[in-house]
Amino acid sequence: MGGPVDETPPKLLESSPLIESINTKPEKITLTFDEYVKLDNPSKGIIITPRINKDEVIFTAIKNSIVIELNQELEDSTTYVFDFQKSVVDISEENPAENLKLVFSTGSTIDSLQLSGKINFTFPDNKIDYKNVLVGIYPIGDTTDIFTAAPYYLSQVDTLGNFAISNIKNGNYLAYAWRDENGSLKAEFKSEDYDFLTDTIELNQNATDLLFNLSKADITPLRILRTGNFGKNFDIILNKNPIEKDVKSIDQTIEYQYNTGDKRIRIYPKIAYPDSSQFHIKLQDSVGFSIDTLIWAKFPESERRPEKLTVSANSGKNFYQNLEIELKFNKPIARINTDSLYIHYDTASFIRIDESMFYLKDSSSSDILKIQLTLPDSLTKDIFSLKAADSTFVDYEGEYNENELLANYKKLKREAYADEITGSIEGANLPLIVQLIDSKSEIIKEQYLENSFNYSFQLIEPGNYKIRVIEDSNKNGRWDPSNFTKKINAERVFYFRNEETKDEITVRAGWTLADQNITASPKTGFEK
Repeated sequence: MGGPVDETPPKLLESSPLIESINTKPEKITLTFDEYVKLDNPSKGIIITPRINKDEVIFTAIKNSIVIELNQELEDSTTYVFDFQKSVVDISEENPAENLKLVFSTGSTIDSLQLSGKINFTFPDNKIDYKNVLVGIYPIGDTTDIFTAAPYYLSQVDTLGNFAISNIKNGNYLAYAWRDENGSLKAEFKSEDYDFLTDTIELNQNATDLLFNLSKADITPLRILRTGNFGKNFDIILNKNPIEKDVKSIDQTIEYQYNTGDKRIRIYPKIAYPDSSQFHIKLQDSVGFSIDTLIWAKFPESERRPEKLTVSANSGKNFYQNLEIELKFNKPIARINTDSLYIHYDTASFIRIDESMFYLKDSSSSDILKIQLTLPDSLTKDIFSLKAADSTFVDYEGEYNENELLANYKKLKREAYADEITGSIEGANLPLIVQLIDSKSEIIKEQYLENSFNYSFQLIEPGNYKIRVIEDSNKNGRWDPSNFTKKINAERVFYFRNEETKDEITVRAGWTLADQNITASPKTGFEK
């Protein structure tokens, strides 16, 4: 009562077996401290290497002692490490014991090899958190891997992203890193970031500077789960969303459109076709798995009322002279009544939108409409509004938009923009995708570099930005994640870095930022 707060962590007085003992095979481990202690989530917080059956282990805190009952026989000629991290705390203020680690060997020597390195995130959050990130290695010949069982040797990544696995036995290993959010000591490829080395590590001396670049990659093979009618339309239900799709009717007389929803492709016929027709379906997901098959589809008459047509716009965007509008529909559209589609900028002034000003992003799905027009400086108004009356758009099922659409866009003066950001990229291979990203993580501008390492972004609104570069190894115009089953690492992604502002660029009106040079960060593997 009334004394100073206890900030002193518990200190280890003795252990059984002794630290760095050899030729010992304990059935029970006892640690004695200088004060009463307790355990904080030991099954997750205490890392034991090499791997043992942790389900059989019983952890107990008794007064000033920690007792670990192993309930299994340890391997011969093996060095074991019990890394307690922050699991042993004192009773009063829960101060964790510092650097508490017990090492002993069941053989005549202590294995001493070490593997160390660093973790990087391919798409980092604004505040990078290395909590729950693990690195593990599996000996060659082990039938388990990162997705099926805990690794043979394991290390927790520290708050700066560094890791070190110590007391490793000579041998050949496979190495992995992952964010273990559920504490299972293995990766969940549908929800957790991970990375891996495609080559074997031969450990006969200490190995340093190993880098992992963590990202998500769902390696579930792409599958068609079922097919069936939705009214007179036809649905193809998938287990995941494809990134590339091609749906073609074998019967050339059938008129149709299709679009995609969440794990679903829906084919819309222009009229009912009661007879079965074949469609050629070609799909590919983000990790390279594909489907190339034929299906039979019917489009019968149906009393089911069609879904209502809805439309949304990229309202709220700023522009200088070139106004770019994007309209998204829930279904393919078949017709646009241009008489009721216009840009309004004054109580009595408007610009009629005609067919020369718009196009469909994908004519096969017809659910994204792009409108582009140039507004001269002589139009001095600030706000320009796209207006579409009800019944302006007609979808492939004959449904009209029931509500009026209103979307506002703000025209900025030339002097409100920064002039340019320029720079070059070093240490990477062409082609490159260079992206300017705002504080909301939205891509504002993008360039594809095929013949030059120099980039340039012009007419930029004031604000804070990041510049991201993707090394497009397979030249498909997008970032591709890893594919563990094919032993392919994700395409390299790196960012502009600056000693003063770290990874942000501040842009102000009238500025030109030259020589914003970007150096590629290392690929997964040992840094050379």
